[in-house]
Amino acid sequence: MSCTLAQTPIHDWHAAHGARMVDFAGWAMPVQYGSIVAEHQATRRAVGLFDISHMGRIRFDGPGSARFLDRLVTRRVSDLAPGQVVYSLVTNEAGGILDDVLVYRLLDAAGNDYHLLVVNASNREKIIAWLDSHHDATSDDCRYADLTHDWAMVAVQGPRALELVQPLCDVDLAAMPYYSAAEALIARHGGVVSRTGYTGEDGVELIVGAAAVLPLWERLLAAGQPLGAQPAGLGARDTLRLEAAMPLYGHELDEQTDPFQAGLAFAVNLDKEFPGRDALIALRQDKSRPRRIGLEIAGRRPAREGYVLLSGGQAVGRVTSGTFSPTLERPIALGYASPGLAVPGTELQVDLRGQAAAAHVVKMPFYRRAKS
Repeated sequence: MSCTLAQTPIHDWHAAHGARMVDFAGWAMPVQYGSIVAEHQATRRAVGLFDISHMGRIRFDGPGSARFLDRLVTRRVSDLAPGQVVYSLVTNEAGGILDDVLVYRLLDAAGNDYHLLVVNASNREKIIAWLDSHHDATSDDCRYADLTHDWAMVAVQGPRALELVQPLCDVDLAAMPYYSAAEALIARHGGVVSRTGYTGEDGVELIVGAAAVLPLWERLLAAGQPLGAQPAGLGARDTLRLEAAMPLYGHELDEQTDPFQAGLAFAVNLDKEFPGRDALIALRQDKSRPRRIGLEIAGRRPAREGYVLLSGGQAVGRVTSGTFSPTLERPIALGYASPGLAVPGTELQVDLRGQAAAAHVVKMPFYRRAKS
């Protein structure tokens, strides 16, 4: 693996504890420590810890920050109350998806308002260039800074996540609604805690300074041992998000795919201006383009990205992600198919490298956690 890859502040811990490291979006990241299935199950049944410091974190300050972000993302930022987090999209002029992002509105200790944009690692440089190309320093009255390498980020996910994190955090986590965030003292270090995640489980994501994250990581693992906590890598993160039918950029989302195809209409507000709005108004009327679907596949062989979907022997779509679901114990997949075939119950086939396997379209998500 290239030594030019970026490293998170927890990199050496991962390597010392037997993680298999891979190049992910230019970062050396742990894909698994032992068994992906064991890490997956630990997250579903207890708690999993994920180093997600490779995600991009961009901070916006100044009275014009909300207006500037409003101009660039598909949901209204200026309506956010302090402490709210919203899932949104950044689209190009043709309506294609440049990235899917989280926008935080936060108050610092002095009561000053600021926003935080969390972006995919693979798109961080592209999004910063997009911001630069739309920013007018003389009129936008906001400034922004890429703090990805100054801060670190850890996801603590699973039914026992709050039980693990609460003793280290001075904010009442149980009182925080889903998709909320706050500045907090985390293991006596200033940071941000959010009730967000990418696994389909309850939990939090913690942002702290880069120097503070390794002690926090080790403390969480030590305290979590009696609860069944495990470190989990990108492999388990992928199977978890796939069961929850959460799209992954570069697989279900890209610049040639628009939000309506991807089933993300809820994340688009056409009542305001943003790049691609006019194109999306037109695309919304076009019912002929492929739609994102969920599939369950017969047998035990999983489908992989790029495998062809068939109906009556004819190619009608493609798989974008697939796995053998550790929770459901059967192969599941996401993909795109013709609109007339994107209906739950539709029978299709998947070409598994020359062998056609029966599959049927199902309602998403594949897995939904029980509400406590």
